Amino acid sequence: MTTNAKNNSDFLKNMVFKKVDHQPQRADYQSHQPGNSMPFSDAHGNYQRNIGFDTGRFKDSKVYIVGGGIGGLAAAYYFIRDAHIPGENITFLEELAVQGGSLDGAGNAEDGYIMRGGREMITTYENFWDMFQDIPALELPEPYSVLDEYRLINDNDPNYSKARLIHNKGDIKDFHKFNLNKADQLAIVRLLLKNQDELDNLTIEDYFSQSFLDSNFWTLWRSMFAFENWHSLLECKLYMHRFLEALDGIKDMSTLLFARYNQYDSFVVPAQKFLINKGVNLQSDTLVTAVDFEQQGDKKIVKGLTTTQQGQQVHIPVRDNDFVIITTGSMTEDTRYGTSDTAPDIRFADDTMGRTKGWVLWNDLAKQSAVFGRPEKFNRHVPKSAWMSATLTCKDSALLRKISEKYCVNPPLSGKTVTGGIVTITDSNWLMSFTINRQPQFPDQPKDVVVMWLYGLLMDKKGNYVPKTMPECTGHEIVTELLYHLDLLEQKDDILANTIANTAYMPYITSMFMPRAKGDRPQIVPEVCTNLGLIGQFVETNNDVVFTVETSVRSARVAVYTLTDSNKQVPDIVPTQYDIRNILRSASTLNDDQGFIGEGILRRVLANTYYEHILPPVAKKAHKDSSLMQTLAEQFEVFKAFWHKEGHKDEQKDEQKAQDKK
Repeated sequence: MTTNAKNNSDFLKNMVFKKVDHQPQRADYQSHQPGNSMPFSDAHGNYQRNIGFDTGRFKDSKVYIVGGGIGGLAAAYYFIRDAHIPGENITFLEELAVQGGSLDGAGNAEDGYIMRGGREMITTYENFWDMFQDIPALELPEPYSVLDEYRLINDNDPNYSKARLIHNKGDIKDFHKFNLNKADQLAIVRLLLKNQDELDNLTIEDYFSQSFLDSNFWTLWRSMFAFENWHSLLECKLYMHRFLEALDGIKDMSTLLFARYNQYDSFVVPAQKFLINKGVNLQSDTLVTAVDFEQQGDKKIVKGLTTTQQGQQVHIPVRDNDFVIITTGSMTEDTRYGTSDTAPDIRFADDTMGRTKGWVLWNDLAKQSAVFGRPEKFNRHVPKSAWMSATLTCKDSALLRKISEKYCVNPPLSGKTVTGGIVTITDSNWLMSFTINRQPQFPDQPKDVVVMWLYGLLMDKKGNYVPKTMPECTGHEIVTELLYHLDLLEQKDDILANTIANTAYMPYITSMFMPRAKGDRPQIVPEVCTNLGLIGQFVETNNDVVFTVETSVRSARVAVYTLTDSNKQVPDIVPTQYDIRNILRSASTLNDDQGFIGEGILRRVLANTYYEHILPPVAKKAHKDSSLMQTLAEQFEVFKAFWHKEGHKDEQKDEQKAQDKK
């Protein structure tokens, strides 16, 4: 043994490893004090990039990952990088023939392409970028990563929209104002101030007024994030915290980042290639139907998995030092597909909701113990959790020409940003939105073909032109409804002849938005479990939101660090919601850049100081001629009037609800 090796061995042998909170929660005032060497819960930066220490405890451990979505891929990545488990010891058990879960994308120019959704990204997906800064790039040579490739594209082709909202047969609507009245602005502030446990089982329409639900703000927000009025108020609050720093870029989509290709080729393909090169086993056509536990005291230890493989039941034994990772539920489970000429089969019976393959395992776990949550809160409400998307494979026609001329930042075939995100038709009965992202969307896509994507949020209404609900329509009927809203019906025959429309009806796509309470979603590693982690969109993550790839990666990272007792933390969501610059900018943005309550006071206090630049430019025109005391008095009275007015409204709402219940 060399001197250095002996010194390192002695150093590590004498090291006492401090217990790490793997998912720290910002519950208390945080300050530096003796013995507190860890970063604050929402601290971010390179200090968090320490390598997980290899204790050697898990070199013989086996890992079984149930579900091949982005969460499962991330779990395998972190088991390898930070738990130092050999890749060949990790096996995916995936029901489908292809990995990727909800991150899909497939097809060809002859039959049409299909992708059930797409990824709207922001810079602060810290866990997602932590993973993909180590995954080799799809097309750039070594040593470049997916993150490097992504930044190169977005830094040189920034995203924005010039037609975020349209109406009246295709006219661009003014989308640069939220049109929130003062009472509704204050309602948002009051919601941000509320504790999470005050919002159990409440819906958005339980809290917000009709004027809020009719505002530009809500149209922009709900169409971008897919919220319905009956969805969870708690989740809406979490979204407002998570995306507060991006609020001023939501109107024109300038806050967003997009990949070069579709979600499957951009993220699943490089991650899967990385894991295969590490020796990870990808086992498809395998459905896990049950988890076999052994009770030891108050602990549940997974001892085996019951699977169905090629029609045969196969039992997989699990040892105490092995690990099982399960994706609970699936937002794209039981997708029903349609074509240009056929509509999807949307018949759902009460006894089949939440009973199909993607829900079997979570249902089974929940029957065994309350610690595994209540899947029925999410998977038994198809009429309230479904929407439909369509992927259009387009050749040159009046449709592409009009979109290019009127709504695009760059021509569709330029390779650059096209519509800059979704264009929402505000007077569409379906609340239809469409987008053309950078082309090509698929690596093998012909140069004269454009792939377009659209979705409808409201499933129970008939179209403005086509007298059917969207799920009842064929792909070409959906395109016809779009042509009505773009004033292109006269060119319908030529457009349809040059457009293939593949559709996807997703019964559970917003199921994670359904109203919930504490305990409805399980902890990532339930306290009673020693070798089981739960990941995905239906687990508790402290303060993060659902319906994002960041959530899936975060949950996987927490699971790995907790199960292996790693000396690494998973930081909370970025702390920009506490940054006074973001708070002031957001307050001004909510008021359509007309200033905010308290602006005059801050302008007086910060005038000609180092901190003056934190105020939005609009603040400079307020209260220049009044004294500081006069400004204080005026602003206090304004704030008090708004606050009490809203409080009185809340009391009236509560009284009305009580009367309605009677």
